[in-house]
Amino acid sequence: MSTYHLTVVSMDGQDFEGEVQKILLRTIDGDIEILARHTDYCTAIGMGTAKVTMEDGTERKAACIGGMISVMNGEVRVLPTTWEWSEDIDIERAKAAKERAEERLKDQQLDKEARIRAEAKLYRALVRLGSARHDHQSDQ
Repeated sequence: MSTYHLTVVSMDGQDFEGEVQKILLRTIDGDIEILARHTDYCTAIGMGTAKVTMEDGTERKAACIGGMISVMNGEVRVLPTTWEWSEDIDIERAKAAKERAEERLKDQQLDKEARIRAEAKLYRALVRLGSARHDHQSDQ
C-alpha cells in the first residue's frame, strides 16, 4: 500500500513524524480516513480514537481531542489539542476523571455552564478509556 508523510504536533510537542499508510480520526463532521494521494483538505478535529496504520501495516491508536487536520501537497498534518497514544494513557487517572465527572453531573444545582464543562470532562475521560481499552484489556 502507498504511504505518505504524517506529522502530529499537539500542545505538548511533536507526537509523531513518519511515513504511514493511513489515518482514521473523528472530525467535527464525522470520521474521515486519509490515504495516500488524498485531495487537499482541512477541517476541525472532534473527539475520538485516532487509528494510524504505520508504514509496516501495524496499527497504533491514540485519544485525539480537538484541533485541526490538513492535507496539503500529499503531506498530512494533525494539530490536535490533545493526542495520547493508547499505551501512554493512565487508565486509573482516566477512570478517576470519569468518576469525578459523573459525580459532578448528579448535582441538580449545576448551572448550564458547569453542566457543559462536566459533560465535556466525562466525554474526554470516555475517549481516553476507549482508546486505551484495546491495548490494556487485562487491566480492565
